Amino acid sequence: MELVYVCEWENWAKNTYCPSLPLACAWSCRNLIAFTTDLRNDDQDLTHMIHILDTEHPWEVHSVNSGHSEAITCLEWDQSGSRLLSADADGHIKCWSMADHLANSWESSVGSQVEGDSIVALSWLHNGVKLALHVEKSGASSFGEKFSRVKFSPSLTLFGGKPMEGWIAVTVSGLVTVSLLKPSGQVLTSTESLCRLRGRVALADIAFTGGGNIVVAAADGSSASPVKFYKVCVSVVSEKCRIDTEILPSLFMRCTTDPNRKDRFPAITHLKFLARDMSEQVLLCASSQTSSLVECWSLRKEGLPVNNIFQQISPVVGDKQPMILKWRILSATNDLDRVSAVALPKLPISLTNTDLKVASETQFYPGLGLVLAFQDGSVQMVHRLSLQTMAAFYSSTPRSLDEPTLKRPRTTGPAVHFKAMQLSWTSLALVGIDNHGKLSMLRISPSLGHPLEPKLALQHLLFLLEYCMVTGYDWWDILLHVQPGMVQSLVERLHEEYTRQKPALQQVLSTRILAMKASLCKLSPCTVARVCDYHTKLFLMAITSTLKSLLRPHFLNTPDKSPGDRLAEICAKITDVDIDKVMINLKTEEFVLDMNTLQALQQLLQWVGDFVLYLLVSLPNQGSPLRPGHSFLRDGTSLGTLRELMVVIRIWGLLKPSCLPVYTATSDTQDSMSLLFRLLTKLWICCRDEGPASEPDEGLVDECCLLPSQLLVPSLDWLPASDGLVSRLQPKQPLRLRFGRAPTLPSNTSTLQLDGLARAPGQPKIDHLRRLHLGAYPTEECKACTRCGCVTMLKSPNKATAVKQWEQRWIKNCLCGGLWRRVPLSCP
Repeated sequence: MELVYVCEWENWAKNTYCPSLPLACAWSCRNLIAFTTDLRNDDQDLTHMIHILDTEHPWEVHSVNSGHSEAITCLEWDQSGSRLLSADADGHIKCWSMADHLANSWESSVGSQVEGDSIVALSWLHNGVKLALHVEKSGASSFGEKFSRVKFSPSLTLFGGKPMEGWIAVTVSGLVTVSLLKPSGQVLTSTESLCRLRGRVALADIAFTGGGNIVVAAADGSSASPVKFYKVCVSVVSEKCRIDTEILPSLFMRCTTDPNRKDRFPAITHLKFLARDMSEQVLLCASSQTSSLVECWSLRKEGLPVNNIFQQISPVVGDKQPMILKWRILSATNDLDRVSAVALPKLPISLTNTDLKVASETQFYPGLGLVLAFQDGSVQMVHRLSLQTMAAFYSSTPRSLDEPTLKRPRTTGPAVHFKAMQLSWTSLALVGIDNHGKLSMLRISPSLGHPLEPKLALQHLLFLLEYCMVTGYDWWDILLHVQPGMVQSLVERLHEEYTRQKPALQQVLSTRILAMKASLCKLSPCTVARVCDYHTKLFLMAITSTLKSLLRPHFLNTPDKSPGDRLAEICAKITDVDIDKVMINLKTEEFVLDMNTLQALQQLLQWVGDFVLYLLVSLPNQGSPLRPGHSFLRDGTSLGTLRELMVVIRIWGLLKPSCLPVYTATSDTQDSMSLLFRLLTKLWICCRDEGPASEPDEGLVDECCLLPSQLLVPSLDWLPASDGLVSRLQPKQPLRLRFGRAPTLPSNTSTLQLDGLARAPGQPKIDHLRRLHLGAYPTEECKACTRCGCVTMLKSPNKATAVKQWEQRWIKNCLCGGLWRRVPLSCP
């Protein structure tokens, strides 16, 4: 476990920010982190704040005045990572969502309340989606063998089996409240008592069963009292939410029944199910003022012994033996320092009670560990079933390079320790908020510090990358562990595993794997040029699908193939270098579009023409892999796609000449599109087959050498290098950052030397998705991708239907899958 960075508030001693009590923290599957602090004004009044940040840009924290009148007790992300629940000590629950799909703009429109009753546990209802990871099958060829869909019922279903959204909360007075979000936007809320005899609930947690039920664990805070469990069933009857509860078997902590420890740990301080969808295993922590003890319990079915007298009356045969549910302790720790926070893994590696042998064989896999933080500042990862220590970390604040090394002064107060922690969704990173309000990001090695063969370590990372590819989760925390020397192997292995999948699955994951390869290639100077190629391929795929979707068959009773499919088939069959001869074989009536639509698409068509020209001009320099566009020169599929688009553009140019790409030629009589199509076709023929690509002949290279004297080659604005952290992290050197202040990070010199990535001061900037020039100092509000750095305008300047269709492709996410964040006007 290594420290990656620490982020703290500016001028902490004089600031009005102070850690909130209790402290809440949550980590979403999109690698957004939410945590709470209190803001104190001059009158000593507290404002309860929620801070949301992206792990790649932690200094760009977005602070929201929560509007809660009491301390925030719970924060919970939904399964998509785009909505956040907050609950306070006054019984108010708020649902936060992104405004305009921006990660740094949040608003709350719905909520619920149990007036005056503090919320002690909160969770979204389960949507019925559960994916199991099979670590033992990480070497299998099919994703279906590595990741299997588990049969799991949603907490509540609508007509047709669609899961109903909502949340469930437990209050300090023993009430359970459920709020359901109707499709109309209304909220149905119902509140019931967990049992007839209500009592104080100091600690609670919520889990879900495969049958669609909900299990609530509750404790009054005293280790001498039982930990009680309840089954909760939610239904909708006559447009009203109904809650039914049932008491389940309870348990007493083992330490309270041990005469030697009976009074040593008087309070239960932590109560957690090991996973939201694993109600059979629970973790309990009992503490004194200075020490703690942790126990892991499991719920089992056991046979009920039957007295011989009753067996004579009615003999027990086979499986007819009566069964009961009973809690059994799996493991317990020795006396520990006082535990201040607990973080549980989110990686769904299924372990049953009989999996202890398998667990011991794979004990160095991070998804099997949970994390304990102690008041002495140390952090330990322990096995989630055996509670054996797997890794440890001892906190030390990193110092700036110009800060002198001083002895740490002795203090009489408590040591700096984590008050709240969360593991990432792959369990490869840990975030902690300490009692001084600082945020620390820790890297957790896949081998947990134990020596592993490089091949096995690579297999660990590859397996988790595939998991993120299948689920759509963000993979930023995996990139923390990728060394520059591993990038080439990871990209190649990832591509091999991808090509083994079924064609339908490959089509679904085609954009996600390109984004994953691009983010990996940023981490090595040897592969950084390919980042541009992967992003350009994403852009080309989006343009192709958008333009082809505009084509409509001329008659309704058309064959099965769409005009786009017929275009691809004809262009692949006819290898003529004359664009007009290829065009004659098409039914041009299928390509007729409205004139205004064609004109609105001109900027995208211009990019296609400019990119073809750039590729052909760069052909003589193909020996340099550091030049962006290098991989396209041997990619027959992409060259064939560009050839199809050139044919479509040629047809549209007959309808609306002003929509054609504009070229600056030295001769007025030269047909630029015909020239480029002829050279592009010759290059495509060299590498269109799946076999090894043949070298282009000298005549083609000579003609491409003459292109700059025939056409003016525009400078393509490639995607800018991201200003994030992950590609600039130095091994063993944690960063010290401040909220609200952009750091001066070490620049990636290899990136700046690449053609197309260097920018002179005052150079005009461009909308990377609309291909519109914004000027050197844009006046329009812009948003940037949190991952690739792609910049685009926040509001559309064009109202054409075709442009709206294009913009809908990236309204929620960038083409690479990253989230959008609003950027200042002066810093696009």
